[in-house]
Amino acid sequence: MKKARVIKIGKKFQTIRKSHGYTQEKLAEAIECSPRYIGDIEQDRSKPSYEVLVKFCNLFNIGTDEIFSEYLDVKGRQGVNSALFGFNNLNSRNQDTIVHMIEYFNKSNVS
Repeated sequence: MKKARVIKIGKKFQTIRKSHGYTQEKLAEAIECSPRYIGDIEQDRSKPSYEVLVKFCNLFNIGTDEIFSEYLDVKGRQGVNSALFGFNNLNSRNQDTIVHMIEYFNKSNVS
């Protein structure tokens, strides 16, 4: 029987937090846990509880698949999801630029 890989999500957790401009303290307050617990999760010394994971995903409007993407056998969107983590934090001009670029490339793909 093949040994399962150890699942480590600390770096992904940290990347998502930082892309939304949250400190460990601000995140801990928002999801009702201690900053030390957030630090332990990010250093892979602890795993988040289901409650913390759900609050984290709801806070940043993401699915758990974005956290566990490298461990899931889902094709295609992992890179896109990672690239879009901070989209909502961009100013409206930068968001509009990205949307227009996507629309442009989608139109050029149709031809």
